[in-house]
Amino acid sequence: MPSLPISSPPLSSSGPPESSWLRDLTVITILGGLWFCALLGMRPLSNPDEGRYTEIPREMAVTGDFVTPRLDGVKYFEKPPLVYWLSALTFREFGVNEFTARLWGGIFSLFGVLMTYAAARALYGRGAGIWSAVVLSTTIYYYGLSQIMLLDMAVAVTMSGALFAFIVAMREPRGKRRFALFMVFYVMMALATLSKGLIGIALPGAVIFLWVLLLNRWRTLWPFYPVVGTVVLLAIAAPWHVLAAKANPDFLNFYFYHEHWLRFTTTIHGRYEPWWFFIPIFIGGLFPWVFFAGRTLKSSLPGGWKLRKEHADAWFFVIWTVFIILFFSKSQSKLVPYILPVFPACAVLLGRYLSSVWEGKFDGKCRPATMAFAVAALLMGIAAFVVPTPKNQPELAAYLPVLRVTGGLTLLCGAAAAFLGLRRNNPRLMIGSVATSSAIFLLALSFGAGSFDKASTKRFAMILKPILKPEDRVYCVGFYGQDLPPYLGRLVSVVESEGELSYGINAEPKITSSRFLDRDAFADQWKQSGDAYALIRESSFERWFGDLKLSYEIMDKSDRFVLIKRTDPK
Repeated sequence: MPSLPISSPPLSSSGPPESSWLRDLTVITILGGLWFCALLGMRPLSNPDEGRYTEIPREMAVTGDFVTPRLDGVKYFEKPPLVYWLSALTFREFGVNEFTARLWGGIFSLFGVLMTYAAARALYGRGAGIWSAVVLSTTIYYYGLSQIMLLDMAVAVTMSGALFAFIVAMREPRGKRRFALFMVFYVMMALATLSKGLIGIALPGAVIFLWVLLLNRWRTLWPFYPVVGTVVLLAIAAPWHVLAAKANPDFLNFYFYHEHWLRFTTTIHGRYEPWWFFIPIFIGGLFPWVFFAGRTLKSSLPGGWKLRKEHADAWFFVIWTVFIILFFSKSQSKLVPYILPVFPACAVLLGRYLSSVWEGKFDGKCRPATMAFAVAALLMGIAAFVVPTPKNQPELAAYLPVLRVTGGLTLLCGAAAAFLGLRRNNPRLMIGSVATSSAIFLLALSFGAGSFDKASTKRFAMILKPILKPEDRVYCVGFYGQDLPPYLGRLVSVVESEGELSYGINAEPKITSSRFLDRDAFADQWKQSGDAYALIRESSFERWFGDLKLSYEIMDKSDRFVLIKRTDPK
């Protein structure tokens, strides 16, 4: 049977369209706000990323310097400041804790779902909008990154907002709506640039150029208001760059050359991975909806490349996805979150297909996808019960019985519901079971996520914080625990571990030399009178304090860290 194109809003609603728009957006905002934000404060900050991206805005909030980002007191220009600004303002009003640290990640995640719903509905109808929102919210990669304080969610959502605004604007005739949508396009690119640099302009621009070129859409591109749009973009994105360059003469070279060009073209940042690195991340990250991807593509692109002009919108989302994955695959610096911007595009295509299935335009072709999900969920559910308890991770071992019951049973129930849907030939039960079981499974993982992180220093910070005096000295020896300063609410000294702080340390040696120490300087400071505390990895403890013959007492110890206090020599 030939594949038929999917169209139309599959889910109908009573009342005028405007009222259903408002109702849907309100419901998505309430449910999405709870979904993405309710559990943000349950886990300690993870190292190094969450510690870093909490400490920088904490220092902004304390110093009032919103131009020069600083990490542990030194200049840090690896990323632009939009998320820092938002978090710093939040910290000033509500304090620094795990919830406020992650709050803007959750808010941006919600914005991403709202924009995905709006774009899918504008292009394909209300049902596609609703299902696109469901898909994006329950995709393991998107939801997982929404629960972590990273800059990637902000750039992914603003970049997606720009591309969504563009493709919807292309359907509008010349007039106020087209102009407004293109202004949103330029504003979103500016915000993406302030979130993570020039990729906020380069990637949307490249996707649009390829789509216009390959589908010969040059005539329909105009008007796109480039003069006014460029003015708007620069008015938002340029001032911080100008102020940062004025306050820091070495900013332009480090930020644009070292952090943009060298990051992409060389392995200087130590994040090299093979070219195929993002392929399994994309496939696994799209779980559970990856099983429907093949049928979605076939239904969205009937006639293939020959009929591409008749299905230009769908091809836009395909080009968006493929180009961004290829772009970061070519980069010499690769990290797991980099391809996050492709998931809203995938959600629109999947939501369009699933809405047609829900409406009853069902020809049996989603049965293999449902069967694949059911088998995968069954195997994962069984694995949850039989996987051995780890002996060297007591936190995970303590939570594992709960995870076996919640996660394992959820997957087994999801598999059973999917099999029942197949048996009854009920497409709503099929895809409904996938969405519901995925949501419950993600919640189960969220409750236990803290058990997987052994690098947190919160335990030791909570011991130190009540007893520290302003004049006391705190050291991280042989490493930099990036979550320690935000938990303590103060800077720490770092011994023989510059890493990503190297640029800032060398930029201001007069103010950093007393806190960033080599082995001998640390020994000299430790012998000075006054209270001093050091956190050191357990594996290197003897090498440091045994060899240097320093006086100390152990305050607390874990299988990873040792906390010690200076004592006077006997």
